[in-house]
Amino acid sequence: MKVTVVGAGAVGASCAEYIAIKNFASEVVIVDIKENFAEGKAMDLMQTASLNDFDTKIIGSTNDYSKSAGSDVAVITSGIPRKPGMTREELIGINAGIVKQVSENLIKHSPNVIIIVVSNPMDTMTYLAYKATGLSKNKIIGMGGALDSGRFKYRLAEALEAPLSDIDGMVIGGHSDTGMIPLTRYATRNSVPVSQFLSEERLDEVAQATMVGGATLTKMLGTSAWYAPGAAVSAMVQAIATDSKKIFPCSAYLEGEYGQSDICIGVPCVLGANGIEKIVDIDLNEAEATKFAASADAVRKTNGLLEI
Repeated sequence: MKVTVVGAGAVGASCAEYIAIKNFASEVVIVDIKENFAEGKAMDLMQTASLNDFDTKIIGSTNDYSKSAGSDVAVITSGIPRKPGMTREELIGINAGIVKQVSENLIKHSPNVIIIVVSNPMDTMTYLAYKATGLSKNKIIGMGGALDSGRFKYRLAEALEAPLSDIDGMVIGGHSDTGMIPLTRYATRNSVPVSQFLSEERLDEVAQATMVGGATLTKMLGTSAWYAPGAAVSAMVQAIATDSKKIFPCSAYLEGEYGQSDICIGVPCVLGANGIEKIVDIDLNEAEATKFAASADAVRKTNGLLEI
């Protein structure tokens, strides 16, 4: 398994580190436009290999996509990150051009690659990658829902004063501060619905904290978070590499599922060797379905700013 990570910033380096440490990939290539930056990150990470007991080879490249040739999976993290007060949608002007060029460079050298998009606005950038590459829809995946669900489970565990290993929960919808839909109705603690432990008011607080999870961290850190996004990506790549058929909420191209078409938005997906093996259709109640439709409308509005 060969994996390419485009963007050697904090998110990209975190992706490469977690993938290498899990030791399921034979090679990780980091590509960046800044001279020697990816090479330096790769060297630094390789110097941890004997300490962290992994055999994955990590190499860096300054804008030379030939080094990525034959990649099974590629992760696009490149683009400008959020600053405090910015929405993900405000990044579209710069990041769209970057993601389109990166996508085209990747498939030039790896025509069968599966692409995972991290760059914001993530659902729109996933849609752009799908349209720009011509790859089948199962091979273009947006990371957002996996990260958002991790944040949701963290907030649930916090509210329940429970270990995170007891918690299961999922976030669908757009990867935005207003578009996320934490499915509190389906969330459980060790198979018991969390509604048996928490009031509706407290669950609403958990949902709200989840939705602004990225903005909260951006305000605290001065830039976008990187550890959790890196962990979310590595879990998705591992599911593909090992053909594990695990379910992750992620941004997928829809053709009628959930009443939506010609859009990439967060829904539960089975991930395996072919990328998105199946989109899982879960029953949404009226309130959830209304929120999902509104979230899709917001994503389409952002998509309308693209020049494809």
